[in-house]
This record gives sequence, C-alpha cells and structure tokens, in this order.
Amino acid sequence: MKKQIAILGSTGSIGTQALQVIEEHPDLYEAYALTANNKVDLLIQQARKFMPEAVVIVNEAKYPQLKEALSDLPIKVYAGEEALCQIVESAPIQMVLTAMVGYAGLRPTINAIRAGKAIALANKETLVVAGELINSLANQYHTPILPVDSEHSAVFQCLAGEVGNPIEKVILTASGGPFRTYTVEQLQTVTKEQALHHPNWSMGAKITIDSASMMNKGFEVMEAKWLFGVRPDQIEVVVHPQSVIHSMVQFQDSAVKAQLGMPDMRLPIQYAFSYPDRVKSSFERLDFAKCTNLTFEQPDTKRFRNLALAYEALRQAGNMPCIVNAANEVVVDAFLNDKISFLGMSDVIEQTMQKVSYIHVPTYDDYVATDAEARRIAAELLHK
Repeated sequence: MKKQIAILGSTGSIGTQALQVIEEHPDLYEAYALTANNKVDLLIQQARKFMPEAVVIVNEAKYPQLKEALSDLPIKVYAGEEALCQIVESAPIQMVLTAMVGYAGLRPTINAIRAGKAIALANKETLVVAGELINSLANQYHTPILPVDSEHSAVFQCLAGEVGNPIEKVILTASGGPFRTYTVEQLQTVTKEQALHHPNWSMGAKITIDSASMMNKGFEVMEAKWLFGVRPDQIEVVVHPQSVIHSMVQFQDSAVKAQLGMPDMRLPIQYAFSYPDRVKSSFERLDFAKCTNLTFEQPDTKRFRNLALAYEALRQAGNMPCIVNAANEVVVDAFLNDKISFLGMSDVIEQTMQKVSYIHVPTYDDYVATDAEARRIAAELLHK
C-alpha cells in the first residue's frame, strides 16, 4: 500500500525535492495532493507528471489557467486558502508535508493535525508562531510531527533508540551563512545578491536571507524547544561552516551523538516519509577523504543580533515569537526589494518586539491578531 502524501508548497525548494523522493520510490509513495501559492506553470507540469488526485492554487487569479491546463485529466482543481485548508482533511491522505513559506503554513497544519494526519514539518514558522498550540493539538489528536529541517531531523535521528534517556543539551549546527567572517562595517553595505548566495545549501529566497542574518537559526532554536521538549538554556548553537554535521545531542552521561551527511535536503525529507524505516537512496555519500577539516566556532550575536532576539523571544514566550516572525517576514520582503539595509532588519524586529501588545497565554485568534498588528507596526517602522 503506497503512502498517500499531500505536499503543501510543491513548487518550492522542499516541495520539488520531495517529489524527487517520491519519483525515486514510486512503489512506496504517491502524491495525493499538490499545492502552490503562485507558480502555476510548475504546478501544471508537476500535476501532469505525478497525476495527483487534487491540486490547489492559493492565488485565485491563477485558477482559470490551472483548470484549463488540466482539463483533459481527471485531477480535481481548487483555488484559495480555504481549499488549501480543506484538502489536507481528505480521507486517503496519510501524511502532509508542510513546505510552504512563512505564517501561511499555520492554518493548514492545524487542520491536518485535527484530521489526524502525520505531519512532515518543513514550515518552521508554524512552531515558531504557535509551538504550544501545535504541541497540545498533536497530543490531543495523537498526531506525529516529524521534522524535515535538516538540523531537527539530525536531532531526531540521534534520539532514535534513546527513549527514556534525558537530553542534557541539543546542539544545533549553523553554517554561518555567506557573511560569517564579515565585520559590522562590511555588513552595513551587503546586498541582497550577496545574501542570496549561500555557501552550502540551495534554498528558497526567504530562508536564504534568514540564513544570512541567522534568524533562521533563531527560528530553529524555537522549533527545537517544542519538538524535543527542552528549555532554551539546553539549546546551543555552534557555527560549523562545512555543514557536514547537521546537529548533535548531548546526554546526561556526557556522550554526544551527531548525524553527518552531505548537505542534501532529500535525506531528511525521505526519513520523515519512511520513519521508522530507512529506505535505500541514490543520494551522494559522504566522502571522508574530502572531509579533512571540520571546524567549530561560537556564533557572534553582536554582529548577528537576530539570534539573540530569537532567544529573547523564546525566553519571554507567549506571543513574542509570533511578533518576531511577523516582523521578520516584513523586513526580509523589504530587504529583497531594496527597501532596508541588512543590519536595519534587526533594528525593525527589535522595535516591533517593544511596541506590539504582549499576551502571555495566546489563543489561536490572539496569534492571528498579533501577526496582523506586528506586520502593521513593522511596515510603519520601515517608512520612518
């Protein structure tokens, strides 16, 4: 029986690589539903190739084009956010890969959990914004959440066979991004073209900027708290420029386990699909003849303030991580449109944290309101 998988964000970096995994194992996996925000041409190609039961285009203006292009095939075609949130509830779906970018992934993920679907979580903002809510829902509906981020997948793999053994520390590795060795003066003038050139990983635009600013690592610290039940002071970030060790776990007897591999997102995607089994793959193997130099250094939160802001948001808890996420989405978009400097992004995020109403125990509606308020304030700060 093939596992039926819905891919939310099938045209993005994670989505396209997930389809490569499905293509390599057609006997094991089938794409039941594919969804995209805007990239209708690629969605049409994917639909014709993988023949899902249904496709969803979130941008309703693209619906006529999608409907027309697939009119000769028995594929159901839907459009809009509501359709996206409903498709994940389809009875045959066993797993939902949330590979959408940003806050938009929250509602469909909640719906999928309520429908009892296993979640392969690649949308980190979901846990950043509403980790407590997601965890309680996952417990209530007995829904597994399997991490797809390479770092969290690494931790998850290190924890296999360690049931009942307390974690002393989760050690998340960071490449340091393209500006690891830059001075503050140099960082003042970096361009989006420089920021979009990541040394090790090929990713979408937003996460590549987040990686350059180290906000991505800050988000991963927040995710780790909710995924692995550890306190913020048990999560350490270590800069490891070679991206060979994807993350580590330290146990109470002082042992450290690490997961190593090539920087290839298909491995964590496939592990989430196949868990608890490991399935043979054609992915490139790690060659230790070439890995002659693995180095580690401490992150510099004076140059990369976003990492410190993320820890502060996690310490304050409540809706503060939601505020940081919303402000960050606004400033990254502004940076990609040449409307703010690289270092200016941290300034706006920090000021937004100070201005938005703080809620200690937020409900889902509070998160929606916080997200809107934080975006409005961050946008206003951009124009000052």
